[in-house]
Amino acid sequence: MQALGEIDGWDVPFATAGVTRAAGTIATRGDSTRPLELASVSKPVAALATLVAAEEGVVDLDEPAGPPGATVRHLLSHASGLPFEGARPIAPPGRRRIYSNEGFLVLGSHLETCAEMSFAQYVREAVCTPLGIGLDPEGHPGAGMHASLEDVLALGRELLAPALVATETHAEMVAVQFPGLDGVLPQFGRFSPLDWGLGVELKGAKEPHWSGSLTSPATFGHFGGSGTFLWADPTRDLACAALTTRRFGDWAKEAWARLSDAVVREADAQSET
Repeated sequence: MQALGEIDGWDVPFATAGVTRAAGTIATRGDSTRPLELASVSKPVAALATLVAAEEGVVDLDEPAGPPGATVRHLLSHASGLPFEGARPIAPPGRRRIYSNEGFLVLGSHLETCAEMSFAQYVREAVCTPLGIGLDPEGHPGAGMHASLEDVLALGRELLAPALVATETHAEMVAVQFPGLDGVLPQFGRFSPLDWGLGVELKGAKEPHWSGSLTSPATFGHFGGSGTFLWADPTRDLACAALTTRRFGDWAKEAWARLSDAVVREADAQSET
């Protein structure tokens, strides 16, 4: 896929990117085996582990977790009222969409208690081993994982065609949780509403969006402050990921959107031939 050549012009020390469909990887560029910090791309991984736990009866999405009145579902969808960092809530649960790393730290501790094993070990058994990936889940549950591009593309395939969880569970993952909540998408500004699923951001009608202008409104995924992203567009059976060693900033907003639009154009053109 020629579109991946976009990363050659990025002002970053290292970059790798790839595109996959549910059936397998289409193309990669750069070293796809080098493990890198995922930052917040860890959150969909944590969410998948939690959804496996829900199906296994280890947790219930609507059981209490976090601040008074909050549940596992609130934590997964940034609706618990917890701030980005810090244990003191800044809003009642279900009132605002407040992007919260703290919420995933609480989620990880809750899952550890319920599963009677470390969060990282649960992720290994629930996600890594079944998918056959070398992702390292140690560290902050929502921001501390490390993985290679190959690992992240395997996650993209899981998001397109779930094997770890039932179709109904996956549908809930990508459905708007607590509809109508306003909030701020980090580095992109306030959206009304700021729609979120269970551990994944939903593109919807957001404009501008880090996945570009051509991905469908059904697109979902996550980006990370370490210069990483993963989006899945189910209407096209297409997922794209990029990992870099440059922190997220204005450079990424433009570069990611341009890469994503180029990928979509090329994939659409190939589908028409």
